[in-house]
This record gives sequence, structure tokens and C-alpha cells, in this order.
Amino acid sequence: MNKQYLQDGNPDHPLILLAHGAGAGKNSDFMQHMAQQLAQQSLYVVRFDFPYMQKREQDGKKRPPDRAPKLLQAYQEVIQEFDRPCVVAGKSMGGRMATLLAAEQDQPLIKGCAALGYPFHPLGKPDNLRTEHLQVLSCPTLILQGMRDKMGSYDEVMKYELADDLAIQWLPDGDHDLKPRKASGFTHERNIQAAAQSLAEFSKAILR
Repeated sequence: MNKQYLQDGNPDHPLILLAHGAGAGKNSDFMQHMAQQLAQQSLYVVRFDFPYMQKREQDGKKRPPDRAPKLLQAYQEVIQEFDRPCVVAGKSMGGRMATLLAAEQDQPLIKGCAALGYPFHPLGKPDNLRTEHLQVLSCPTLILQGMRDKMGSYDEVMKYELADDLAIQWLPDGDHDLKPRKASGFTHERNIQAAAQSLAEFSKAILR
């Protein structure tokens, strides 16, 4: 097994592959916290870094993300290495890559897909939508989204045409990291726990 993987939970439990966002890798606080929460709910969670992030880990130099084809190829290699039914998931960009894979027809090992903070559009570019493939998904998909996410807020997303198989759960007052404002009365921990619980229930229902 590739030493680049981080694994949480019992390998006998249902498998969820968890990809990172554009700016922080598999070791980020968000990724660690989410993986631990999911493992506590009887999931086997595997985290990995995309190639550009692996290079950053080696030399400390920040790089922009690889192009989508390279990201998708890297994700596909992880799926093939584990070679078992799974839910593909990710934070932001990683979630977008997971949904792109889930929209492909020939993906027998992908039983479900999830995104934590889906980037429906680039920051500050609400007309540049990344939703075309979300209308033709070929497996159950869950998006866990902050109500005030600047890459797809509740008010924006409610206007989009999306696949019937796509479910969205809204985290109260959450931003792109699901973090609410202090004045809202909600907490980041509560939103993380709620997202993890929903993702765990979604994944176990599909994989068992």
C-alpha cells in the first residue's frame, strides 16, 4: 500500500476516499477532523494528496492545483489501488473531482459521491457555473454546504437545475469551510459533526 495514504478507522468498515481542497492537503485540520469524525461512525477513511500537493510536501513550495485531467487520473488510481466498492468524497476542489468521476458512466466501484463545500462557481464569479455534470450524475450524491458559502450560497444554489439524485444538506450560517459566525449562535464543531454524521449515514446506507 502506498505510504502517501492516511487511514482512519477499521479497514473492514465501508470505505470512503476523501480528497483535499485546492489550498491545503490531506493533513489539514479540516481533513483530519472530518476523517476522525467519520471513523468514529464506523467508516474506513482514506486520505491522499494530489500530485501537486505531494510536491509541496516534499519541497515546501506552493503550487497551483494540477489541471482537472491530472487530478481525475490521480483520484482514479486511488480507486483502482483499493479496488473495492467505495464512496468518493472531497473538500471543495476534491469534492468537485469526486463528482466529476461520479458523473462518468464506467465507474463500477463508485457507489456514491459526496462534497464538503462544493465550489459551484469560482470566488467572485457567480456566472461561471460548475454544475453541468451535476445534472447527469449516475450515482447517489450528497453535498454538504454552508448556507453562506461564497462559492455557492443557499440563495444561489436554490436557483440551479440539478440532478434528482443530488441531495444538499445546508449547514447553518456556514462558510466554505462550514464555519459559522460567532454571533449566529452556531459553532464550527457542531457543523462539522452534523456534516460527518450525514456523510456517514449516507455512505453506510449505500455500501452495506
